[in-house]
Amino acid sequence: MDTAEQDLSDFIAALPKVELHVHLVGSASVPTVLELASRHPGRGVPAGEEALREFYQFRDFAHFIDVYERVSGLLSDPEDIATLVRGVARELAAQNVRYAEIQVAPAPFQLLGMPDKVISEALDAGARDALTHGVRIGYIIDMPGHNAGRHALPALRLALENPPEAVTGFGIGGIEAGRAPYTDVIRDVFAAATAAGLHSVPHAGETTGPETVWEAIEHLRAERIGHGITSLGDPRLVAWLAERQLPVDVSPTSNVRTRCVPSIAGHPLPRMLEAGLLVTLNSDDPPMFGTTLANEYHVAARDLGLSAAQLAGLAANGVRASFLDTPAKDALLTEIAAVLATVCNLWGITLLIVHASACCARRRRRRSRRPGRRRSGGAAGR
Repeated sequence: MDTAEQDLSDFIAALPKVELHVHLVGSASVPTVLELASRHPGRGVPAGEEALREFYQFRDFAHFIDVYERVSGLLSDPEDIATLVRGVARELAAQNVRYAEIQVAPAPFQLLGMPDKVISEALDAGARDALTHGVRIGYIIDMPGHNAGRHALPALRLALENPPEAVTGFGIGGIEAGRAPYTDVIRDVFAAATAAGLHSVPHAGETTGPETVWEAIEHLRAERIGHGITSLGDPRLVAWLAERQLPVDVSPTSNVRTRCVPSIAGHPLPRMLEAGLLVTLNSDDPPMFGTTLANEYHVAARDLGLSAAQLAGLAANGVRASFLDTPAKDALLTEIAAVLATVCNLWGITLLIVHASACCARRRRRRSRRPGRRRSGGAAGR
């Protein structure tokens, strides 16, 4: 690693971060999944490391959802849930992540007959232990949209009647194209959740077009959009998001690994920033995608050409878009600004070199793929 790369790595490590889009089951480490698979054979998840890594090679988004549901099926008791939260907290603490809003779909646990109160107590135990690592946890209770007819009301029941102490929001994930038959029930549960004071954090615009983002805004009362990468296909939507600064939680490596975007070089993150959107950077399901939140910052700099100031801006966006209390936000924003100022004063020149090198490399890759000159813009990955 040369000096410029080391400086960038040191800067990313020093930068206080929040993680706003990360799923509990998707954050299970490879050793944890292997242990669970060995304890529960016959549930469709390989118990060998090489086979598991091959299992995590996704053909498309639907295949990813199938794998995700199979891994979810390995969690059989409350201690499994608490153990996962503790593991996630350890991983986040090692990356200087101070706060995380973890998305939890209770459906797999409910299907096993686990009472809502027991699920929430396990989540609370994990969140308390996370504080010992210096990581504060908030929970977003979510459901798979393609199975909302079965899982929407049980998810709402847990969120309203027996929620974990750290509950902060209500969300929806899964296969976006599969939501249509359940439009009414999805709207109804979001209306009930927001009326009860929960924040609305739906996935939208990940695998379907801008119309899903409009649905989230107009009917689900979205306060943040999960992914939202196809928003660029609708200039009116881009203008709306930019004017109102509705946060969009972006996870570049996830989008490539699930085949939503053909390559990192083609990811729309830089264009979203250029359009004035309030973008946050996240890891989604890190072990499944072979990434971490810190790595996403490296990807943004190395592969997408973002500068140190832009990386600090993404970190600050995450704080502002979070559901933390104002004093906690102010403290983190002050610390982010101090890290940026200190680092730029010490070795700003090398950071600029890294940024310039990344930009040049990105332009060279684009020229090699596309004959002739062409204006940027349009739908994700185009």
